[in-house]
Amino acid sequence: MNFKKIAPNAINDNTFKLIGEDWMLVTAADPEGDLICGKDYNTMTASWGGVGVLWNKPVAFVFIRPQRHTFTFTERNDTMTLSFFGEEYRRALSFCGSKSGREYDKAKECGLTPVCEAENDGRNVYFEEARLVLKVRPLYKEYLNKDAFLSEEPLKNYAAGDFHMMYICEITDALVRE
Repeated sequence: MNFKKIAPNAINDNTFKLIGEDWMLVTAADPEGDLICGKDYNTMTASWGGVGVLWNKPVAFVFIRPQRHTFTFTERNDTMTLSFFGEEYRRALSFCGSKSGREYDKAKECGLTPVCEAENDGRNVYFEEARLVLKVRPLYKEYLNKDAFLSEEPLKNYAAGDFHMMYICEITDALVRE
């Protein structure tokens, strides 16, 4: 595993492409797990989100529906990771977005190698095959609120009323493959 730490503002990728087209794996671990990297964490594919600056900090915006298995982990841990891959991992990301971690060990099914780290007040799990990893710590969370939408069009994404939890997360580390 050859990653080097960079400043978040040194990321050269187009974040619209990175998140919206290339996708990412959002991963969170059980903070009291055994670091076995199996059922003690879960990962899911996401193509909604963003990065920017808020409260004088580099941040990532992460959105997770409450019925996703990963949601249970993000609610229990003080950290999560966002892993970005090359196009050769498109099938793995498709699998991780369409299958539940309740039924599959997604990393094993996709040939991904989890990297497990315990640090600070949480645990981080990301993947050796990623080309970019953002370690993040939630600063704020809130369910999207139907009454706060200023246009009806986005509500088409919530026919079942299952609004995402929005997490605003400080980017604590950015890692790039060497």
